[in-house]
Amino acid sequence: MTYQSQISFTLDTICPWTYLAKKRLDEDVLAVALRRFRETDEAQKVKFTVRYFPYQLYPKASQEGEDKDEWYKKSRYGDSEEKMQMYTTLMTAYGVSAGIDFKFGGTVANTLDAHRLIQHYQEEKGPETADKLINALYSQYFEHEQHPSTDETLLKAAAAAKIPESDVKAFIEDRSGGLPEVKMLIREQAGNGVDSVPYIVFEGKRRDITLVGAKEVEEYEKTLQTIVKESN
Repeated sequence: MTYQSQISFTLDTICPWTYLAKKRLDEDVLAVALRRFRETDEAQKVKFTVRYFPYQLYPKASQEGEDKDEWYKKSRYGDSEEKMQMYTTLMTAYGVSAGIDFKFGGTVANTLDAHRLIQHYQEEKGPETADKLINALYSQYFEHEQHPSTDETLLKAAAAAKIPESDVKAFIEDRSGGLPEVKMLIREQAGNGVDSVPYIVFEGKRRDITLVGAKEVEEYEKTLQTIVKESN
């Protein structure tokens, strides 16, 4: 019998460090680890699937939002132009290494509607569709200076995920659709002790293994093999 193991990936769509981690995981570390693992005989014993969970870094942010650059400078760097410049220089360099063209204009705002979209279509169409939505939302916010959760942003993300506008438009405009479920998941993540993202849990038969932040490929492979070993 094959054991079904879930990899739970908790994120927020306005966290630059999570975008970096996910980009590296998608294109390098976790993808390579899973590919290598699936090529082994052990792969027949456990099937791994990825599921995304919501987390809000700034739950009190308004839907309208405020200027991203000014918000970061005031709330994170004591209104220091010098510290803000150090941050943008650092993030630009990290972005280049991961293939991300970070830009620092635009609006920081509440991400609840983005999470509604991700969770609804993860349930309806699966984790691959959710993955495409997340990547599109990150790119719009961090590379194209778009608002993180306006109707226009969400519709563009849905188009990138190949979801027909006729399917998604009504859901986006219904502000209550999926809202109780998303709020419940956010509370559950807080109750699970999640206080930073990315937060990745490999669920095993005997125990779960939690990795916080991006890791090297060998650590992911070691974790996968541990889950397999303990599934016997």
